[in-house]
Amino acid sequence: MSEKVTAQQVARRAGVSQSAVSRVFTPGASVSEKMATRVREAAEELGYRPNILARAMVSGRSRIVGFVVAYLDNYFYPEAIEKLSNAMQKRGYHLLMFMASQTTGSIDDVVDEILDYQIDGLIFASVALSSSIVRRCQAAGVPVVLFNRRQDMEGISSITSDNFAGGRKIGEYLIACGHKQIGYIAGWEGASTQRDREAGLMAALKTHSMDLFAREVGNFRKEGAIEAALSMFDKPSEQRPDAVFVANDHMAFHVLDVLRHRLHMRVPEDVAVVGYDDVPPAAWPAYDLTTVRQRANLMVEETVNTLIQHVENPKNFIPRQVAIDGPLIERGTSRRQPPPKA
Repeated sequence: MSEKVTAQQVARRAGVSQSAVSRVFTPGASVSEKMATRVREAAEELGYRPNILARAMVSGRSRIVGFVVAYLDNYFYPEAIEKLSNAMQKRGYHLLMFMASQTTGSIDDVVDEILDYQIDGLIFASVALSSSIVRRCQAAGVPVVLFNRRQDMEGISSITSDNFAGGRKIGEYLIACGHKQIGYIAGWEGASTQRDREAGLMAALKTHSMDLFAREVGNFRKEGAIEAALSMFDKPSEQRPDAVFVANDHMAFHVLDVLRHRLHMRVPEDVAVVGYDDVPPAAWPAYDLTTVRQRANLMVEETVNTLIQHVENPKNFIPRQVAIDGPLIERGTSRRQPPPKA
């Protein structure tokens, strides 16, 4: 086996200093285009690849950001991960993904392993974040940003859609459509997204002196959504909601399948269905789901900017709580009442 090519050999071939080679392969470092071209050509001729881990040990910066998620069933997360990864790479960082416990959403059992990777920052999505985890990250000097979640913890930034406003928007919309018996299928009770969406719906109902007609819990899971739909709708028509807000699109798809194919109900004639997220399948003709859009591009942009500001300027960083408003996208699973005849 041939010996590994060193930066010193590249420097000799390119006729530059070893520190110049290091700058060329350090994201964000200042170097002229002419020198960068000369060094990269020499590196290619020799078959040189920089040792990122060794550089991280010297600089104290790995330029790796951990992303922790509990599940990928929801189409929103694979899409968001792709956008986050691309945005981070443009800023000279790379995303390293970790999976939390699907049962509890907890990461206590993997947090030490995560920190062992000498990551520069952590993004948490769809996980339960305890105060002890926050303290361990802060003690290790690792900035933390919550993505699509919020928690009232000192020193933690969070980037979400405006879930309360979205839930309220859905409530006002269903009432404007003429619905009197509105149901709700909740997500995981421990999630801020779930709590805020339901709180927004309840605020809209209260404004119109209405009560929630029916409630079930789907826990953001396929099986939970199916059970919740059957419990809510497999009963006489007068005992069923005439509209249901499902806490995310992933569950709403399974609710629609139950309503149409197991209970043989018409949507929206017998019941209107509204979701939350506006993931790509929501627009497919098979679902054509009315939903509130989470503006993933803006959420990713805010997350990347917030985390990198914290990483690169920790002394002057002030934690941010960002809630991004999203529009209600009206499709075929709901229908406005025609105006009364004159």
